[in-house]
Amino acid sequence: MGSSEGLRATLMVYRNLLKAVKKHIGKKEHKVHFTDFAREEFRKNINLQYPKDSSFTQQRIKLAQNYTYLLSNIHHHKDLLFSYNIAVDRSNEMTKVLGRSAASVGLHLPDVYQH
Repeated sequence: MGSSEGLRATLMVYRNLLKAVKKHIGKKEHKVHFTDFAREEFRKNINLQYPKDSSFTQQRIKLAQNYTYLLSNIHHHKDLLFSYNIAVDRSNEMTKVLGRSAASVGLHLPDVYQH
């Protein structure tokens, strides 16, 4: 693998990791430290232009890739559990589904107030 191909693959792993963190953990202000941590680890431990220890760099890239898969699969598993109704409270999920269904035909569900 050439250095430009390795750099391209590393950047793709980095990009996918940041996308997974933003999608599955969130972008809210109190959760931004997850994204900051991923950025710092890539900058600190992976020298993209001149890696000193190729095996260490490859291990770190593989770790980032595995964490990306883990985040995606945990949330996919949770969605499957919701869809199979496995002893969980689905009221919030059903509200989201109904809201999306209503929005798809141009309607807006009214807010429900609980007393």
